[in-house]
Amino acid sequence: MSQIRKVTAKLFDGRDIHYFDDAGSSHPQTRKADLREPAKRPELAQLRHDPLTGEWIAVAAHRHTRAFFPPTNQCPLCPAAEGNLSEIPDNFDVAVFENKNPAFGALEPGQSSEDWSIGEAVALGSTRPAVGRCEVVVFSPKHEGSLGQMPVSRVHTVLEALADRTDELQRLPGVKQVFPFENRGQEIGVTLHHPHGQIYSYPYVTPKTGKLLAEVSKNASLFDEILKFEATSSRVLMESDSFISYVPFAARWPIEAHLLPKRNVTNHAELTSDERLELASLYASLLNAFETVYDTPSPYIAAWHQAPVVAGGQNLRLQLQITSPRRAADKLKYLAGSESAMGAFIADIPAETIADQLRQALS
Repeated sequence: MSQIRKVTAKLFDGRDIHYFDDAGSSHPQTRKADLREPAKRPELAQLRHDPLTGEWIAVAAHRHTRAFFPPTNQCPLCPAAEGNLSEIPDNFDVAVFENKNPAFGALEPGQSSEDWSIGEAVALGSTRPAVGRCEVVVFSPKHEGSLGQMPVSRVHTVLEALADRTDELQRLPGVKQVFPFENRGQEIGVTLHHPHGQIYSYPYVTPKTGKLLAEVSKNASLFDEILKFEATSSRVLMESDSFISYVPFAARWPIEAHLLPKRNVTNHAELTSDERLELASLYASLLNAFETVYDTPSPYIAAWHQAPVVAGGQNLRLQLQITSPRRAADKLKYLAGSESAMGAFIADIPAETIADQLRQALS
């Protein structure tokens, strides 16, 4: 069986780009050079400390300049062509490159991640450089379509790319957590129609993951107990030898599905290639179900939660959470007073009803 191949190159401003070729692909080993004029990277964003929550807020003003629904012939995620020197200089199957306008960026020359620590006590008005990395994962050279509609072989290539990037990014100086995700649909806030996802590498443990770490510190077998509880429920969507997908008992969103590996795997890099191939089929089916619950595709966020690179992280498990704010064919759930101001969710649809809807879409 032929293997998925990785080819790495440089963009005009020194950023990395990685081509991941489908198994059996005929793409050449050497790729075309980026023909854009050399330029500097944007200034590193700033982290500001919120003393009321203990959280860090990234301030990245340069993101205002990012592309906003450009015409198809100017799409920065299509392969470069005459009149469109895009972010991807050559044709590809899956491409991953450093974001041109990142919320978290590379260390500046002479700067060391040892110069500061997110975990130390901080005073009012404290700031830190927003060190880390943001990457864009482009699922296809085609401008239209969605990941759930692509062949399982392509979804497998995407998962292999996520494994490769997770392994490399979590080793970068200062990085504490690697988060792959996909925002799908204009209602979610995407600014490019071309099918793509992203990977954020944070210099701190995110608030949601911090809460999860606190829970597993009380019960190291929490994920095994959740698997056992959900596997016997009416909320199971799909199950394979290595994975199970279900609507969680305390689902918050109008459409929500989770997926867990049955063994203790903390991130994509720890899955075997066979497991990633098995996962690709389930992932594609779940994404397609979100597209077909209603007559038109539903917006969603597909979030891959991975263990952070900190003490206690070994008790966390790789987890996929797909959520959509669509509560009816013509209605969206908005996070208003209770959810936005207090962090207290009020669910509109019982988890069991969501499971029935998704199973019907899967059938």
